This record gives sequence, C-alpha cells and structure tokens, in this order.
Amino acid sequence: MKNFNILLSVIIAIAVISCKSTEQNPEQLEYALCIHGGAGTILKKNMTPEKEKAYFDKLDEALSVGDSVLKNGGSALDAVELTIHVLENSPLFNAGKGAVFTHSGKNELDASIMWGKDLNAGAVAGVGDIKNPISAARKVMENSEHVMLSGKGASEFAVQEGLEMVDSSFFFTEKRWNYLQKILKKEREMTQTDRHGTVGCVALDKNGNLAAGTSTGGMTNKKFGRIGDSPIIGAGTYANNHTCAVSCTGHGEFFIRLGVAQDIAAMMEYQKLSLDKATDAMIEKLNQIQGTGGFVALDKYGNPAMKMNTSGMYRGYVNSKGSREKFIYK
Repeated sequence: MKNFNILLSVIIAIAVISCKSTEQNPEQLEYALCIHGGAGTILKKNMTPEKEKAYFDKLDEALSVGDSVLKNGGSALDAVELTIHVLENSPLFNAGKGAVFTHSGKNELDASIMWGKDLNAGAVAGVGDIKNPISAARKVMENSEHVMLSGKGASEFAVQEGLEMVDSSFFFTEKRWNYLQKILKKEREMTQTDRHGTVGCVALDKNGNLAAGTSTGGMTNKKFGRIGDSPIIGAGTYANNHTCAVSCTGHGEFFIRLGVAQDIAAMMEYQKLSLDKATDAMIEKLNQIQGTGGFVALDKYGNPAMKMNTSGMYRGYVNSKGSREKFIYK
C-alpha cells in the first residue's frame, strides 16, 4: 500500500506538471490584434440591419488596418494607434468624431496608450481640439517626461508636436447632440449604451511586444471635468510583455476603483492564472461591486479574451493564422 501511494503521488505530480506546462506554453502566434468599440445595452432587437452592417463594416476596416501593420512587420504600437484612428474617425463610436457631449454642451476626449516592452505610457484627458487623441497620448509617451497631460496644456503640447488640430465643431454629430438635449429635458441618467461607448485596441507584434490603447468621448452629460478610466494607466489601459495587454470600456468609476487593466495582468503574474481565468475573475469582481462594462485583452502568446457583463460589446479579433472574428451581441 505504501508503494502504491508513492506511485500514485508520482503520477499525480507528473500530471500536474504536464498540465502546467500545457497551460503556460501554448502555441505562440506570430502576431494578433483585438479591438472593441464600447460595451453596454446593445440588443439585436434595437438594431436595424443597416446599422448593424455599418458597425460590422467599420470593425472589419479597423481589423484590416491593424492586420496589415502587423503582417508587414510593424510594431504593436503602430498597429494600436492606426487601428484606433479608424474608430476615432467614425461617428459610430463614442471617441474622436463620435464623442458625446458634456452637460455644458462640449466634447471632452480622453485617450491613453502603453508599450509592453518597457512599460512606457502616455495619456491625454479633457481635450476638445485634437483630431486623434490616441496619437497625442503616444506623443506624450515618447516625447515628454510625463505620463498624462490634460486640457489646454495637452492641446498646446499636441500643437508643438505637429498633430492635426481641429475646431471643436468637428466633433459635433446630430445624434450625440440630440441625445444630450433629451437627457437635459428629462433630467434623468444616461442609458448604458452611451455610458460605455469607448474604443480600444490591443496588439502583439512579430517581435513579441504587446501594446494597448484606449480612446473615449467620456460620458454623456458629465459635469465638473469628470475623467473616467480610459486615460488612466492600470485602470482602462495596460500592457506588459510578461503577461498581457488590456483595453477597457465601461462605467469608468468602477474600473478606476478596481484598477481593472493592471489587476488582470497581476493575477496572471502572481497567481499564475491564464488570461481566460484572470479575465473571468475580473468580471466577477466587477459584478460584486455592480460595475458594468467589458474589455479586450491579449496574452503574450496572442490568445484573446473579449469579456463583458453587459448585453453587448462591439469587438473583433485577427491573428497571423488567418483567424478573423467580429461580434456585437453577447
């Protein structure tokens, strides 16, 4: 019996080692990219076929841009920035051109970007005249000693860096303006859909580097210069070559309180969880404090996670093996 127990222990130990080896050393993809365009109460019954097609087409365009960069040996940073440009330039999403309005009828945009290779990061907050805030965030990361710039100072820096500036009227869209008027008239809280309309991208390049970026127009009817999680490194955006890259979308106050993006990476690093298990655990943490939203993520092997606790999230994934997926509903 003693010998049997010893033999059984050896078999179990070998099995455990084998399982760990399989989980920690999956197939390494050459490159991969994942995007989101916001999470919230997105229901098929409320979506016309034309509008649904418009969203799928724009997600596909963004994936194509990122895929082209990575396929041709470009960096994950370039892929993230240029992919987010596609989403920022579309009025379909609450970022850049489609930004929502504050209580005072202005557009205040936020964005952040992070490089997993050296943990460098940059962000801008509360800007209203930079066409592509994600590019301003990258300039802050690469050409300044700071991580986050806000408001007028961020705009002055963007001008100095030669970025394309626009009049605030560039961000006006009738849909977003009418929605603000509706809220002001009824004096009620915003719907989940506009609350969660952020865009983001995470990428793994051929050199094994991860990057993450997030851009948003904020929250409809927000007051007092409110800033959410999108420009906050560790809350809305995080990338570390040792673990994963994450971009979040949701009710920012909850994502800030939990430090969602970095906590996913921390669970992978310290608890040795897979990306899938770490992101599941984070959804549960959000549920516990009644936080709503979602995120997209890639681990260092290129495995994706696109999780949410809402009824939908605009999202997509592409990789070097030719996999290409786009989703809207849960």
